[in-house]
Amino acid sequence: MRATPVYYYSSASGLVRAFAERLDRPVLNLAVREHRRSEVDGPWVLLTPSYTTGNEANDTIPEGVRRFLRSAHNRRLLVGVMGSGNRNFGRYYQHAAREVAARSGRPVLFEFELAGTPWDVAEARRLLAALDAALATRHAS
Repeated sequence: MRATPVYYYSSASGLVRAFAERLDRPVLNLAVREHRRSEVDGPWVLLTPSYTTGNEANDTIPEGVRRFLRSAHNRRLLVGVMGSGNRNFGRYYQHAAREVAARSGRPVLFEFELAGTPWDVAEARRLLAALDAALATRHAS
C-alpha cells in the first residue's frame, strides 16, 4: 500500500519540519526549491503553518505553499490539508490550512499547535494510515 506523501512548508524555526519528520512516511519540504517546483506523482497531503496573525491585507499562507499550488496538476491530486498554528494568533489560528482547504474543496484532516505533542503525532499517523487504506480501496475498485 502506498504511503501518501506529505508536502510541508517549514521556516528556519523547524517546528513544522520536526512534526513532519515524525510521521513515518515520505515528506518533502516546500522551502526547498526543487520540491516546490516539482509535480506530485499521486495523491498527497499538504501540511502548512500559519505564520502571521493576518489581516485582510496580510495573507497567512506561506509563499512556498502558494507556488506549489499554482500547478493545476498538484491542486487536482491534493486530498487533504493539515495545519500547524499558534493559538496566540486568535481568529487567525490555522487560517492558512483552513483557507487552502476551503479554496480547494478538500478537508482539513488535522490541526495542531506549534510542533505538536506526541499525541498529535500519533493521531496524525493514525489518520494518514486510514487515508492510505481508503485511497488503496478506492484505487482497487
